[in-house]
Amino acid sequence: MEFRPCIDIHNGKVKQLVGGSVADTCDRAQENFVSSRPAAWYASLFEEKGLKNGHVIILNSKSSPYYEASRRQALEALRAYPGGLQAGGGITAENAAEYLDAGASHVIVTSYVFRDGTISYENLNRLLENVGKKKLVLDLSCRKKDGAYYIMTDRWQKYTRVILNEDVLDMLASFCDEFLIHAVDVEGKVCGIEKELVTMLGRWNRIPITYAGGIRSLEDIRSIRELGKNRIHITVGSALDLYGGSLSFESVRDYAQEEA
Repeated sequence: MEFRPCIDIHNGKVKQLVGGSVADTCDRAQENFVSSRPAAWYASLFEEKGLKNGHVIILNSKSSPYYEASRRQALEALRAYPGGLQAGGGITAENAAEYLDAGASHVIVTSYVFRDGTISYENLNRLLENVGKKKLVLDLSCRKKDGAYYIMTDRWQKYTRVILNEDVLDMLASFCDEFLIHAVDVEGKVCGIEKELVTMLGRWNRIPITYAGGIRSLEDIRSIRELGKNRIHITVGSALDLYGGSLSFESVRDYAQEEA
């Protein structure tokens, strides 16, 4: 298990938000925390603490008047920690090189691949050509509906028709280096993890998976280690004291390293 930190950027600021609350209209969102520090400060901290493979995510749409400010913050974070962070948010085959050139180890893609409710193999293959499998992370963040976990797109606002299961993981693993999976129903709510989802991910063991959503304590992290058979990496956001929560950033880092 690795602790992989996150830097979420919305309206040009580092924030922690409630999952699925980002609205394109007026760029509103339900905020848990708004930082006075720039994204590059967090990137430098993560480098100092020896934490790799975290992610910096732009949460504004490209049509937002705040998009350029958020993009600049993301690029500055990548330049502050070359090779230490993955970048996501509006990534396409056409703009991925900008983030890789700025220092991203990988680019994270969702909506470009999941189009019109299904998988765009055309766009997936375009990413393979322009980015390469070893630098691509697919974001399979999901929400439960009718007893199944459906992959979500467009800042977790839209359901696809793609159900996240082991067969889908098998198929998509041939296109990418890792998966990033947020449990959207609990993301940002500090209310406990999606144990059913973690258990399913733990049964599957082909490429690295980072889980995010609902982590509130070291006990939750211990549950992920056990249910995920020590195969699942973690991201913790709103619960951390770094982002206004009560869970010690240092304790999470130390715990993950002890269990590695």
